[in-house]
This record gives sequence, C-alpha cells and structure tokens, in this order.
Amino acid sequence: MTITSTMSSGGQRAPGATSTGTAGIADVASLAGVSQSTVSNVLNHRERVAAETIDRVERAISMLGYVPNGAARSLAAGRSRSIGLVLSDLGNSLFVDIARGAERAAEEHGLSLLVANADGRLEREDRYVDLFAESRVLGTLLTLNDETHYRALSTRRARGTVLTLLNFHADAAAFCSAYFDNEAGGRLATQHLLDTGRSRLVFVGGPSALQPVADRREGFRRTLAASGIRPVDELSPDGINRADGWKVGHALAARVVTGEIDGVVAASDLLAAGIVQAFTESSGIGVPDIVGVIGYDNNQAAWDSPIQISTISQPGAELGYAGVGLLLDDLDSGEHEHRAVRLEPSLVVRQSTGR
Repeated sequence: MTITSTMSSGGQRAPGATSTGTAGIADVASLAGVSQSTVSNVLNHRERVAAETIDRVERAISMLGYVPNGAARSLAAGRSRSIGLVLSDLGNSLFVDIARGAERAAEEHGLSLLVANADGRLEREDRYVDLFAESRVLGTLLTLNDETHYRALSTRRARGTVLTLLNFHADAAAFCSAYFDNEAGGRLATQHLLDTGRSRLVFVGGPSALQPVADRREGFRRTLAASGIRPVDELSPDGINRADGWKVGHALAARVVTGEIDGVVAASDLLAAGIVQAFTESSGIGVPDIVGVIGYDNNQAAWDSPIQISTISQPGAELGYAGVGLLLDDLDSGEHEHRAVRLEPSLVVRQSTGR
C-alpha cells in the first residue's frame, strides 16, 4: 500500500490533511486559488469570507471530495458543533427516551449529539465528562441520580465545559437542571393502591443515596400519613434492577400469604417486575388478586411483562429536550442565572393493580 501525505510549504503536514492519499486542505486551497487560512475560514468562520470566495472553495471541496478533520476544526473554531450527553444507564429505556429528546432539540439547532453510557459508575462518568471537555463540545448534559456523584461533580466543577444536569434537582447556584417531580410520583403510586382498596403497603427502593428513590419514598410516606395509615415496611435493596426485586419478592412472599401485605410500591419497573415474578413463581401468589404491585418509570419492563405492571410514567423525551434548551441558554447568556425545570409524572394503570 502506498501512503502519501499532503505537506505545507514548511515541510509539515497541512491542517486537515490525511495520510491515506485523500485530499487535504492544501489541495483545496491550491485548486480554489486561495490560502489555506481562507479555506479554514470558510469551514469555521464563513462571516469573514466573501460569498464569491466561499463558492470557489466549496466547489474545490466538492471536486476533490475533501472531508474536513472534525477534531482539527473544533480546535480551530474553539468549539465543536456538538453537545455531549452522559447517561446513567442505557439499559433503562427512560434514558433512551432522554437521549431521543436531546437529539431532537440538538438537530433543531443544527447541532450533533454525542452519547456516552456511564453504566452507573462514577469513574466512567468522570472520564466521559473529561473526554467531552477535551473534545471541545459546546457543553455536556449529564444524567444523575446519586448524591455521591453530585458532590464529586460539585467539587470538580465543570472542568472547562458548561454542564447541565438531568434527572437531578441541583443547587441552582451551581448548575442548570431539569428533573422529574419524584415525590409527586411517589404520591401518585401510593394513592392509586389506596384507591383500589389496599392499605397494608410496603415501599421497595434503594439505595438511599439515589435522589429519585429518596423522593419517591418521601411521597409514599406523606400519602400514607395523610390517610392516617402506617406503612407495613420499607425495604432498601442494593440496587433497583430485576434481580434485586426478585430477591425482595421471595423475602416478602410469606408476609403476603399471611395477609400482612396487600400492596407494594416499587421504586422502579425493574424492581416491580422482579417482585411480581417472585410472587407468582414461589407461592403462586395472585397478582393483582392477593397483592397489587406498582412500579415506576414506564419502561419496557412494565409493558413487556407476563403481568403488565401499573407504573408512573416520566416524560423522558421532554426532559432531554428541556436540557438542551437550558444548556444553550447558559451558553448564550453573558450573565446567566441558572434555572431548574421540573416535569410532572403521570399514572399508568395496568393489570398488576386491577381489582
């Protein structure tokens, strides 16, 4: 294989040139009869170049099939035309919805969205935030739910890039944020079970460091207190996944059979799905005849379950869309005042709580 490179007059490879035989910026400049700096301005600062010159450079680019080096262009322009999005867990369809909403908003502003999955790990979250800052993105959207992550982020600040937090109610003095009213969602879920005639209720959700889970638990407590009812129990498994729910379900099964428990509010649909599975396979406990179970998030675990699960729906796409708006406002404002946007959840009734 023959490898050639386009060099500048000083013997160095010209900016944007490749080592694979494709056209470089020097070739475009030569064909268009302009300097390399003019080509760079056409790519990054068109307002500095006359329309006739832009036309000549664009024709040369088309004729040569020149593909600009995105990283080099970002450095030349100071910033890219991209927004970063670090998601907590792509396995949860809520975060997929958030990404779709953010992508729609980015496209409307002529921007690209770069997506990374932290998978709930603080070190990966930090690494992606740093990576996006090094890539000169306009700013980064970061989905959070863990107080520990937030404290670490507050300590390290924004590392040179504008940050907007999603799924987390942040201190407005530090960041813009868009979040769901999780306490209201906890109230909706609990009141629904009460409305179906159930009163011996358990809350399942943890760990307590997760802000959304803590808020949902608070909604559960407040609703029962307002009705003069004491919760039977509150359980905090290590996680909010199906396996965690399955373990909890088996632990609760005997208490359901004896009539101690007739309703479960789960902090996630995955927890709820695991609980329902454990109830039905361990003691043949009828859901919803003997016990009602409601989840949270309205993701695939709720609607694609043998017993479809009632849940609290969150407008994920709206959250992602609002986050981009907050980020762009932050970028455009000289003296920006951080804002927090709160979105309301809604109840979705399915088979797991029917009477």
